[in-house]
Amino acid sequence: MQGFDALSVLADPRRRAVYEHVAAAGGPVSRDQVAEALEIGRNLAAHHLDKLAGAGLLDVSFARLGGKSGPGAGRPSKLYERSAAEHAVSLPPRGYRVLAEVLADAVEEAGVEPALYAAARRQGERLAREGAPVEETLRGLGYEPYADGGVWRLRNCPFGGVARNHPGAVCGANLELLKAAFGGGVRIDPGPEGCCVVVDRGTCGTKTNGSLF
Repeated sequence: MQGFDALSVLADPRRRAVYEHVAAAGGPVSRDQVAEALEIGRNLAAHHLDKLAGAGLLDVSFARLGGKSGPGAGRPSKLYERSAAEHAVSLPPRGYRVLAEVLADAVEEAGVEPALYAAARRQGERLAREGAPVEETLRGLGYEPYADGGVWRLRNCPFGGVARNHPGAVCGANLELLKAAFGGGVRIDPGPEGCCVVVDRGTCGTKTNGSLF
């Protein structure tokens, strides 16, 4: 029932806004920071944050802000960040994750990664033909892009659960899909979190036939 609990907690529009703010922060935030960003009271911010934490959507930690330590530094602040746990609701239940693991196993055992990458490129080409803005397309696919200098970094890997056990197959297909969708400005450049692929904000649309795999 955990997925239903998470869904019901997010049904409140203001609570969902709190969750989205914390998720976009890319690191721990305090109730005061959330309250200021969303222009709500500190107690209300804390109420929503604790509800989200109780549903397993946020992780809680404690630390002193501003690098203070030692006597007189005050009590550690309660901080919140998005949980790495996955939540899904499906009626009736579906086991797509299990099937994805089985297919990834089969791809690696048969040595047919080139066929997988070719299929990923075809999907990327279909996305390219739709002509939607890069950021909009990435958000629609669940990557959660954010600007980092001249690139879009991707805070979330939609395939992370399977990629952990099959990085060669899954990460390779992911790269080929995005290269076909956005062109030569897509490359591997691992950051501190999320997807290891970055998308150049200035050169997207320059097609390339090359492959890193």
